[in-house]
Amino acid sequence: MGITRRAFLQSAAMGIGALAVPVLGEARIETRLRVAYAGSMGALMHGGVAPVMVREFSTQIEGRAQGALGLAHMIVGGAIHPDVFISITRGPMDLVLASGKAQEAFAIASTELVIAYSAHSRFTPAFREADRAGHAAWWQILEEPGVRFARTDPLTDPQGLNIVFMMKLAERYYHQPTLAHRILGPTINHRQIFPEPEVMARLQGGQLDASSAYKTQPAAMGLPYLSLPPQINLGDAAYDKAYAAVSLRLKGKVHRPSPLVFYATVLKASRNRVAAGHFIEWLRAPAGQALLRRYHYDGPKGAAPLRA
Repeated sequence: MGITRRAFLQSAAMGIGALAVPVLGEARIETRLRVAYAGSMGALMHGGVAPVMVREFSTQIEGRAQGALGLAHMIVGGAIHPDVFISITRGPMDLVLASGKAQEAFAIASTELVIAYSAHSRFTPAFREADRAGHAAWWQILEEPGVRFARTDPLTDPQGLNIVFMMKLAERYYHQPTLAHRILGPTINHRQIFPEPEVMARLQGGQLDASSAYKTQPAAMGLPYLSLPPQINLGDAAYDKAYAAVSLRLKGKVHRPSPLVFYATVLKASRNRVAAGHFIEWLRAPAGQALLRRYHYDGPKGAAPLRA
């Protein structure tokens, strides 16, 4: 399932606003694709995908990184009009599909939830030894007085929901009934909640001790992190039913976790639907998948397409 440069450029030529620039006696087609994507994908999109699109396909990615749930609500409400939307977990994508803004979405990658920590934290030695024989468990370190822990907003970002789900699963797994409240406090705890793009930067600068993260985030930035058991890390579809045993009620709606799969769709209102479709095809093809692996994403693990 490949996409050639010629096919991509020919599709771009059909898009509104595409520019034809003569180069060496033949038309070089340039286009812009507006891509709204989960904020955790910033390093991949800026450092990996965008340069390849310019170099190989003369295509500029105009990205918008934000919590996927917030992006989904803006797409449904007509506040933004991207060509492509990339979500983590199916929840935000289901909203877009149910609204009629897109017809189908394809799995392009997956990841798992981890606990990232700062190399400059006074708790770093404890995190490095966490879960080893004779040392404190990761959750016991997070309970220590003075630990500055960060997460994202569960009202707008799937990761904000997923860290709550993970803690609820950890309550069962470690037989610690009040673990989530001991570490997170109230579900909406403004002392812990930050915009997703800020969290890794704050960890790098030593302003935070630890945070929730997808494995792709600290790995791409060279930050240390703690892996979690598959029974709680939301990264293994084999535990799908176990994950779904926990829930969270927010603003009258009950949310349940699903495996951490990234889905991509072409919006019906795209100005350049053919090129947008080829972009997703490229992400699913060997070249795109190889790039995703370099940025520490796992494969889609056979996740089925989502349809309206």
